[in-house]
Amino acid sequence: MTRTRLNDVEQRLLGVLIEKELTTPEGYPLSLNSLRLGSNQKSNRDPVVEYGEAEVVVGLQGLEAKQLVLRQRPGAGSRVEHFKHAARERLGLERAESAVLAELLLRGAQAPGELRQRASRMHSLDTLASLSFVLERLLAKGLIRRLPAGMGSRVERFQHTLAESGFEAPAPASVEEVVARHDGEAPPAVRPAAAAPAAEQASEAAPRGAGPAAGGELERLRARVERLERQLASLAARLGESLPD
Repeated sequence: MTRTRLNDVEQRLLGVLIEKELTTPEGYPLSLNSLRLGSNQKSNRDPVVEYGEAEVVVGLQGLEAKQLVLRQRPGAGSRVEHFKHAARERLGLERAESAVLAELLLRGAQAPGELRQRASRMHSLDTLASLSFVLERLLAKGLIRRLPAGMGSRVERFQHTLAESGFEAPAPASVEEVVARHDGEAPPAVRPAAAAPAAEQASEAAPRGAGPAAGGELERLRARVERLERQLASLAARLGESLPD
């Protein structure tokens, strides 16, 4: 997937279209005037802007050229065109990912705590752990990047990358890779495997009538589950959250 580079007006328009789809679906797709008002509103926007109709029209043309916006011609009894985004299909986004990306488009770089609170108005993000998995998927797709603590903040922040140059996105990270990264451990492929139980324990755990191969596979699966449980518990502790039973 090739990175799509957006200017400031295109970023704001795309963020508004995603936001309105998720928060006010009854009024979506948006007319040109509704999109202009949404871009210029004073809440949940940083910076606050005053775009004129001409700027919005040019911005929409740019988004159409980049296949991120679709134009709906006026239907029966209407003379007004409407617009909807195609970011989910074009960028390969799930609903939660589109909510987080829209928040970054509308307000710029943010820390996880404020990002979870603000994006939750578009899609439920109950815990920082749930946000963390969304952020990792967006990082894997190359749509956001980390800003380390110290760049004007004492905590790390995240920023969208839709205004930067093109790239080839890596494959999405697995659950194990996400957990290991948060624990500061090596990826599972190079991390030493958990110690295997004693041979007699493996034999007892294997289903009756199963051969040594079946027992070994069962123990490998059990070790993997236990390792993931420990990593998830560690991640929850680091985020100050508790995992549900």
